[in-house]
Amino acid sequence: MAISVFDLFKIGIGPSSSHTVGPMRAAALFVQGLRERGQLQQVRRIEVQLYGSLSATGIGHGSDNAVIMGLMGEWPDVIDPACIGQRIEQLRETRTLLLDGYLPVPFEWAQDMRLIDENLPFHPNAMTLVAASEQGELHRDSYYSVGGGFVVDAAQAASGVLDMDRTLLPYDFSSAGELLELCARHHLSVAALMMANERTWRSEEEIRCGLIKLWRAMQDCVEQGLKHEGILPGGLHVRRRAARLHRSLQELGKPNVIGSTLSAMEWVNLFALAVNEENAAGGRMVTAPTNGAAGIIPAVLHYFMKFSDEVSEAHV
Repeated sequence: MAISVFDLFKIGIGPSSSHTVGPMRAAALFVQGLRERGQLQQVRRIEVQLYGSLSATGIGHGSDNAVIMGLMGEWPDVIDPACIGQRIEQLRETRTLLLDGYLPVPFEWAQDMRLIDENLPFHPNAMTLVAASEQGELHRDSYYSVGGGFVVDAAQAASGVLDMDRTLLPYDFSSAGELLELCARHHLSVAALMMANERTWRSEEEIRCGLIKLWRAMQDCVEQGLKHEGILPGGLHVRRRAARLHRSLQELGKPNVIGSTLSAMEWVNLFALAVNEENAAGGRMVTAPTNGAAGIIPAVLHYFMKFSDEVSEAHV
């Protein structure tokens, strides 16, 4: 199985890789397919059907809004999270969906956004999108958000072949044990081995630029989480804590991991909390490898960059 680091680590939005990022990607892929088949201009109605877990908990995770953004031609890695609320409100007021960002299509939320208390056979995170013309149904497809922002369509699910990338890697492995064994056999560090695999798809310069882009998105997520205060969305009235904890830790000075206060760990925990709160607020995220686990790697890297001596982005 050939999976790039850029498949595992993807820039997206919160609060969920499977309930937010995946549905947005699925809807964007649906629109892309309509465009490529020359059907887009014929569309006069769109229906969204959310099944299983997307139906049961999708509203709290913004699955409905994410699908709408995807239908508007947005992708999780480039959308501005701050604009989503305003655009959803405008759609509800005008009852018009701008398909692919420009084509006006009538959209009655209560009628066209359907939450169906059933499971489709392949996976609980399921959705079906239907496009219709004046003459009738143009196209429909079902998608499954299988975790980490990965999406499988109905054809892939039916074939049972989910790994579409058959690239032969110089160092193929399917477990941590196999990875370490390959490193020992070829006298390579984990980083060197992974770089060799990544060069199968792109140049080393492209890889390093892509990694820096991921790091900067992680870094910005931490910094936003340290800055914002208030109540997190969701109706439970959970108050953000990271900004207040940040002010408290700043009074302690430079952390010492072996000191009596263990303030180094407190800083790492703070950075992870900042990411988690940004995720809960629907902010810009990097799946690492999911939104739910997205705080750990940014927290460690942020601590390394902030408190280590003579480091730069090249060390990331």
